[in-house]
Amino acid sequence: MTDVISTPDAPAAVGAYSQATTTGDLVFTAGQIALTPDGEFLGDEPVDVQARQVLENLSAVLEAAGSSLADALKVTIFLADIDDYGAVNEVYETFFDEAPPARSAVAVADLPKGAAVEIEAVAAVAD
Repeated sequence: MTDVISTPDAPAAVGAYSQATTTGDLVFTAGQIALTPDGEFLGDEPVDVQARQVLENLSAVLEAAGSSLADALKVTIFLADIDDYGAVNEVYETFFDEAPPARSAVAVADLPKGAAVEIEAVAAVAD
């Protein structure tokens, strides 16, 4: 059985997708960009500010699913500019402890709304 996750503590989906879905003991999040929970796009902000908002959104979605960033198993980071890797990584490190999840970071041609960074996760759901 699949459950759809939705929380007002993260931006609403802006298309035909859910903030996250769960099945069994796993949660799969949609990619998060630098939208505030109210829907304000922080696209004019530096990439580190965008990354912080993205990770706060991701955290809120995971918490709504009964999980957390500490339960993340795999994270994927999409960057509009690979040169932003270092700045995003500095922010990312502040959200994860000494045992971070597996991770990929890839440069892409473009992201929704012209965002600099998008992040998605797969995490375990707490028992």
